[in-house]
Amino acid sequence: MYADETGDLGLDGGPGSSAFFGIGTATFVGEHGAAIWAGLRLRFELEQSGLNLPKGFHAKDDSWKTRGSVFSLVQQQAPRFDTTFLTKDRLYSRVKARGQSYVYKLAWFLHFKEIATQVSEPGDTLHVIASTLQTNKRKNTVREALTDVCDQGPPGREIVLCVWDGATSWGLQVADYGLWAVQRRRESGKCEWWDCVEPTLRSEFYPFGRP
Repeated sequence: MYADETGDLGLDGGPGSSAFFGIGTATFVGEHGAAIWAGLRLRFELEQSGLNLPKGFHAKDDSWKTRGSVFSLVQQQAPRFDTTFLTKDRLYSRVKARGQSYVYKLAWFLHFKEIATQVSEPGDTLHVIASTLQTNKRKNTVREALTDVCDQGPPGREIVLCVWDGATSWGLQVADYGLWAVQRRRESGKCEWWDCVEPTLRSEFYPFGRP
């Protein structure tokens, strides 16, 4: 299970603040080395064509043409996508009062407790790879929160937590692309590559309601 996040944790609704904070996951079942190699091969091919990709793929920053190439491969690989969005202006005041770290952990808990049960069974090993590009101090806070959430995961599974930079993993970049497509679809009503994600989008959860 590869996980990425979207939006910011500003809870005061100030200028530039996002309407929600979201978690998105892309889940591959079993060995998927061929999928990882295909993502790396695409990166090689695009570099060979003259495109510089020192940090891999990032949907928000990539060109229209690059997005098309990545989404085409994502569609072929067809991982399971799941999303959870916390609508910030609908959060209970007592939730906001506990601060950004609590809201981050709550989003993860609400997402993980459901999806981990759906994508694994007792006896399985579930690798949870979470993307973070935060400062070292924030990374420690994030890891502590994720460790606590994973410790509360469904019983009978061995849950292995990894907190990696998005640039290091094709799976994390797939999660980023899937989450970006869902967010774009819901904010603007359209996404050119929605058909590449929608067939395997299994959940779009708004525990506090939509914006």
